[in-house]
Amino acid sequence: MAPIKSSPSKKARRFVLGRARLEKISAVEGIRTSAATRRMFAKFDAEGLTPAQRRKAIFDKHARKG
Repeated sequence: MAPIKSSPSKKARRFVLGRARLEKISAVEGIRTSAATRRMFAKFDAEGLTPAQRRKAIFDKHARKG
């Protein structure tokens, strides 16, 4: 069997799922975004946080203390 070659010229494409689309997909699974989470994301938007800053804030909020 011949080895599979990948083309180095093709870049890996990234797909970013927006918040509204994620909520619609989650609703199919019966998962709802809490009011507190929606407020948190609205605060992130108002403060203009970068994706890295958002991840850090979410991590800090949910990380075990101690």
